Order: sequence, then C-alpha cells, then structure tokens
Amino acid sequence: MFMSTRLTNIGLLFCLACLLSFTALAAPMPTRLGPANLAVIVNEADANSVEVGEYYLQARQTPPQNLIKVKLPTGKVKLSAWEFAGLRSSILPRLGPEIQAMVLIWTTPYAVECNSITSAMTLGYDADQCKKTCDPGKPSPYFNSSVSQPYTALGIRPTMLLPVESVEQAKALIDRGVFSSFRLLPSSAYLLTTSDHARNARVPMFPKPMQIAASQLTIQRIEADSIQDRKDVMFYFTGKISVPHLDTLTFRPGAIADHLTSSGGDLLGKSQMSSLRWLDAGATGSYGTVSEPCNYWQKFPAPSIVMKHYLEGETLIESYWKSVAWPAQGLFIGEPLAAPYARTRGVPNP
Repeated sequence: MFMSTRLTNIGLLFCLACLLSFTALAAPMPTRLGPANLAVIVNEADANSVEVGEYYLQARQTPPQNLIKVKLPTGKVKLSAWEFAGLRSSILPRLGPEIQAMVLIWTTPYAVECNSITSAMTLGYDADQCKKTCDPGKPSPYFNSSVSQPYTALGIRPTMLLPVESVEQAKALIDRGVFSSFRLLPSSAYLLTTSDHARNARVPMFPKPMQIAASQLTIQRIEADSIQDRKDVMFYFTGKISVPHLDTLTFRPGAIADHLTSSGGDLLGKSQMSSLRWLDAGATGSYGTVSEPCNYWQKFPAPSIVMKHYLEGETLIESYWKSVAWPAQGLFIGEPLAAPYARTRGVPNP
C-alpha cells in the first residue's frame, strides 16, 4: 500500500476558513431531501435486496413509484465500465425530476472498475481516475455547496448504498435513521489524532473542541489510536487500518463514523477493516474508498464540513456527499435520510 502525504496550501487555507466559520452555523436550509425525493433501487435477483427495499418504503413512507427494480448478478463485487453503463442507462430514464437522490439496496456490487458505485451512479464513471488511482480526482460540484435540490440545480443525484448482507441488520440500520429525527440526546464528536501519521491527513480539518448547546453536542479532539466505553457517539473520525473496541461503543441514532485508510470501501475485502464494521457497531452512515486513493484529504470526508451541514439540519446523504471534494473512489454507505439535527435548526421534517 502506498500513501502519499500531500496537502496543498490552497487546501489548508480552505480548511482554515471552514474551521473559523464552524461556530457560526449558517441559517437553516428552507428544505431538505425527503422520501418523495429519493429513488429506492433494488436487485430483483437478490431476495435480501427486495425484502429490505420493501421495508424501506414502509419505514420512510416513500411513494411506491419511487421503487426501481433492476437485475444484477449476485455476489459480484465489481462491475466493468460496460456493465455499469447498461445498469445506469436502465435507471436514469425511469427517474422523474422530483427524484434528487438515490439509495441502492444491496451489498454487491459496490465498485465500478476503480470507482465506487455510489460516485459512478452520481457523477458518471470516471475512467481517468483508473489510469492512476493515486492521481488527484475530479472536483465534485456538490462539495460544500448550499444546494438543497442537487438534481434540479446541478443535474446530479447523490447516491448511497444500504448494505443487505443481513436483513435483520439492514432493517435495524433503517430504524436508526428513522428514529434519529424523533429525539435528540446529548452526544459527542470524537476526532482522533492517531499514531498512524500517514492516515492523519484530515487532522487539519478537525474543528476545535467546543460545546454546541443548541445541538447538545460536545466536540472532543483526542490523541489516541481508539476510544472505548463511550456511550454518546454521534461522530467518530479517525485514521487507522483497523479500529478496535467498536463493540464497547454506543452510537446515537444518525451517527456518522469512518476511518481514513486505503480500502475501507472494499466492503467484503480482508486486507483492511471494512466500513461495514461501523454499521455493524451501530453507526448510521460510513464511508471508505474502493481503490488505492493515497491520502489526499480531498478523497475523504472533511469532518468540519460534514458536521457543519449535519448540524444545519441536512440529511446524512447531503451532509456526507458535500464533505468529499474528490469522491470518485469513495463509497457512501448507510441510511440516507437520517437527520438528527433537523428539529434544532427549525427545518421541517418531511
């Protein structure tokens, strides 16, 4: 594994601006994505996908016409560019202008060549990235934007994958997303600087320690390789090949957690910890790359940005997608409509 240590002066200046503005949260968005804006894509060849898709429609009261059925080979981790082109062209014409985002209800496939399937579905397959995966990526037009209707404004539909290896765990994940809007509990954000220096590329993007009273959130910056026995986790951002003690943590409904490493998005891979482990532990959303990205911070969620948008009442899919500048290799997983801070920001629940 090769990990570079590049961080541009422009990036540092941008991050400084983010940190300085973090305490002064912007006015709440007038709208956010809701069930009527989300296409639910299921694989008819996968019984788990179909069952969880039906559960999702009921749990989120999603209009039945938003369900899109496709047929994919089961157990195939990676699609070729040609196979993916056929899949995408079979989905997009069936989406109306009200559809602003998509959720894929399956575990595999999760990659398209070196791209993640969520980025390829959103932005189109990026063949140039696969010529050299350690090269810089193409900028996302959605990055840190104020856009509330991405398809209407930008012509893109942010996409998230909801894994279904276990039907029971998938339904519990959906429930956590739904429950996140019901009651806000005192929570903490844990931002770790670890002994793995190459994977600490996001540390300059960490907001300073503080308490945000309106959101009942305490932000903690910790120098350690892991935390354990914490019962109030809403955010957990770190950089390690593998993160121990997840079974000792209690995640709040709607929690976001990920680790910067090369192949966290290789969900069924064995070389590094899969991002699935965060969902197994109780998080509602996570992220990882499906091919060697090198440690550009731009290829991973910027903690200050994802937290800022989430605290403004945006959904998980909006906040997470807006936090990644170069998302071609990054896989977004979880329940897309979780929005634990919508009430605190005065944003209406759909």
